[in-house]
Amino acid sequence: MRIVLSMAVWAVGFILTVILFLVMLFLTLALYPFDKKRKIVHAQCYWWADALTILNPYWKVSVTGLENIDKGKTYVIVVNHQSLADIIILYKTKMQFKWVAKESLFKVPFVGWCLSLAKHIKLSRGEFSSIKKAYRDAANWLRNGVSVLFFPEGTRSETNEMREFQNGAFKIALKERKPILPIVLDGTRRAIPKGSWVFAAKVQCRLRVLPAIDSTAFGAAEFDRLKNITRTQLAAASS
Repeated sequence: MRIVLSMAVWAVGFILTVILFLVMLFLTLALYPFDKKRKIVHAQCYWWADALTILNPYWKVSVTGLENIDKGKTYVIVVNHQSLADIIILYKTKMQFKWVAKESLFKVPFVGWCLSLAKHIKLSRGEFSSIKKAYRDAANWLRNGVSVLFFPEGTRSETNEMREFQNGAFKIALKERKPILPIVLDGTRRAIPKGSWVFAAKVQCRLRVLPAIDSTAFGAAEFDRLKNITRTQLAAASS
């Protein structure tokens, strides 16, 4: 039964993603002169995420801490990374952001095309020129009032322990004087089991927005301290 239900969930997800792409493409063309930051295009992912989570019988999603988001501020958003379900759940915050994603995702039909239409940020691991461009793009978005989302572990953690954080998000936050907004995800590791397309038993996925960390309270070279404080807060909230 789980195999049949899983096939149905993936089929519905594919159809919704195709519809999302067509809507985003139409809005990109229709609103090109008026929506250069692609905010309206990005916002289409909200209904997509809501539909995916509501129609999946294996997922129960809870979102808390939204009161910690100041809609008038621009953040460097820092999130622990557990699975492919993470970004779906993150759209349920209804936040405007550009997220730094590995370049290979942009090559996935429909999913990658949606990423490109929304102007998310490509990053090719291990290529210095790509990393430099990604950080330059992230800084430009922050200066233009658009938050940027990082998974500072760089890749998914395969255990309950978070990986060590990379420095990039914290260096950018200090350089651009933008607050860090920590968001902790729990349960998404089991939401889409790695290496399997069959959904496991019902999973509780939790997203919690923590209070922002004021980067202006740190010196320009204190990215390690900012990184460690952020990681400690995320680890404590996920335990």
